[in-house]
Amino acid sequence: MARDLASEVERLIKSPNAYIKKKAALCAFRIIRRVPDLMEMFLPATRSLLTEKNHGVLITGVTLITEMCENSPDTLNHFKKESGQREIVPNLVRILKNLILAGYSPEHDVSGVSDPFLQVKILRLLRILGKNDAEASEAMNDILAQVATNTETSKNVGNTILYETVLSIMDIKSESSLRVLAINILGRFLLNNDKNIRYVALNTLLRTVHVDTSAVQRHRTTILECLKDPDVSIRRRAMELSFALINGQNIRAMMKELLSFLERSDPEFKAHCSSAMVLAAERYAPSSKWHLDTLFQVLLKAGNYLRDDTVSSTLQIVSAAPGERQAYAAMRLWTSLERSAVSADATEKQPLVQVAAWTIGEYGDMLVSEASNAISMVDDDGVDDFTRPTEEYVIDIYQKLLWSTQLSITTKEYLLLSLAKLSTRFTTRPSQDKIRVIIDTFGSHIHIELQQRGVELSQLYKQYAHLRPALLERMPPMEAATSTERDDSEPDEAPSAAHLAHEAHSPPEQDALLDLIIGSEPLSNGDVEHTPVAPTNNNSNTNDILDLLSGLDLSAPAMTTPTAVATPTAASVTNNNVTSPSLLLDGLFAPAQPVVQPQETVVRALERGGLVVELAAQRGGDTATLTMRARSAAPATITDFLFQAAVPRTFRLDMMSPSGTVLTPQGEITQILKITNPSKTPLRLRIRVSYNIDGNPVLEQAEVNNFPPDLFN
Repeated sequence: MARDLASEVERLIKSPNAYIKKKAALCAFRIIRRVPDLMEMFLPATRSLLTEKNHGVLITGVTLITEMCENSPDTLNHFKKESGQREIVPNLVRILKNLILAGYSPEHDVSGVSDPFLQVKILRLLRILGKNDAEASEAMNDILAQVATNTETSKNVGNTILYETVLSIMDIKSESSLRVLAINILGRFLLNNDKNIRYVALNTLLRTVHVDTSAVQRHRTTILECLKDPDVSIRRRAMELSFALINGQNIRAMMKELLSFLERSDPEFKAHCSSAMVLAAERYAPSSKWHLDTLFQVLLKAGNYLRDDTVSSTLQIVSAAPGERQAYAAMRLWTSLERSAVSADATEKQPLVQVAAWTIGEYGDMLVSEASNAISMVDDDGVDDFTRPTEEYVIDIYQKLLWSTQLSITTKEYLLLSLAKLSTRFTTRPSQDKIRVIIDTFGSHIHIELQQRGVELSQLYKQYAHLRPALLERMPPMEAATSTERDDSEPDEAPSAAHLAHEAHSPPEQDALLDLIIGSEPLSNGDVEHTPVAPTNNNSNTNDILDLLSGLDLSAPAMTTPTAVATPTAASVTNNNVTSPSLLLDGLFAPAQPVVQPQETVVRALERGGLVVELAAQRGGDTATLTMRARSAAPATITDFLFQAAVPRTFRLDMMSPSGTVLTPQGEITQILKITNPSKTPLRLRIRVSYNIDGNPVLEQAEVNNFPPDLFN
């Protein structure tokens, strides 16, 4: 129907009757909206509409041209290229100027403004015509300035025109003084009693803040006042605009206001606000001390609404800080942790408890030492509320939190591992005994994760006490996670007991070599799954070692072929009498074959303190066999000898049982390693050797990468 009637409508647009002309223009508007292909037919008739004196015809003509320009770039260029009397921008400017300067007209007056509907339509069309067009923008700069300065603002009619004027100024290539004028108009809108006008002003400022940030900064105080507005939509827009205004010069003042807002804000704001504050503090922090103080204030005021990635990023910042700042962090967090425990509101601030537990566990020795007296704890208000605690008091606070029935399991995991680390930081005997009693109590906890940690950590007090200081030593600085490494949808897991503090930097991705000391989450978290293999005897020492290392993620996932039997890899390093059934039965029922002695290459892996460890490599296609031979030139006997190894994820490692754990002078211990390498890449091996000599524990580790390049050929 639109195609059939288009030619008749086009004829009626040229009618001398203003009423028919107006209705025909509206009909053409609807036809074009339905069938854009008919737009070209109406172009000649549309030009004449802007020369009419009747306001009804003018407003429909402007509406029709606006629709054409919005939907067709070619039509927009056509109107821009017209020259002379047919040039559209000067005609629109002339009409708008007449409206502003015209006297009172009862027919068109609305609250003292001459035909505001036509003014709004013209301003909207000027915005479209002036966008990315310097010449057209220049032609309309003066009239926009006149509208902005002459329009009455006491009524909503005038505010509507001013709002459209601001949008036009910000969209075209206007002069800088005109943009400042537009932003000042929005600033006046923020002082209006009408909340709708305030919301519109905030929304527009948020869209234009990057065009002229300095002009918006002049209204920072008014914007911050909007954070206290009772309307939730206004508070949200004011919060977003406040973060857009933060820079290196105003970071302190802005953060102070935003912290006050965070404390009193609704729960729906806390997660987004706290994350944005952490990012802003990281970007513009004037000093490391201020940065840490701000992070801790965010943790305190956001409570349990804090996003999980904020906890991990805070831990990374603390770990990478200088030693004095780490001590400061431990002392500041201890004050918050103590208050939460005493006031029994720790359940409402569990992210704070987690960060405090981790930090105190790592740097607890600095917290209780006399050296802490030299560190200034005066805050921005000039108050120093830190009192150096005793070791026993710290443990009492931990015990109170661990005994709480309201804390989450994740938070208790942080606290339990932190307490275990404090056993190597604190020096008095009573505190050591108290920590051991608390840890032993968790060995029978009803929750399986806490029970596992309790049992694992208890082992470090028994036959593996000599390994405890090395396993629980201070962590090196963490590397900051990149945006591709973070997954906001996944909550952070608490460190398990196997997440050892002796964690080292991960090697570069290209060598994919895993450090034996690197800890990970328990395998039950889904990192690596292995089929459990039953031990062939009840050797308690090796079984306990397996338990101790069960949480370490040291190798690739098990082979995925259906017929493969999963064997203990470096993720749970095989020791005495724990081998796969396929290896135990290998060759048992096969006919005897002539023995061919393969060529053997000996590589010296370690030589320290009289101990020599050599690896004899035998080629065998995809699978190479390494024979570890350990000999001692020391005069004393070596006991509790343990050899461990790890390979890159592209390899598979199976370790046979060693010939023994006691190495006498001039004696020898051997152990077989079978390494499968489908990719034929050069072998790199990370080894660790632990033993006792003269009652002193020794821990050595080394990297071996001088194997023959054709080992797997």
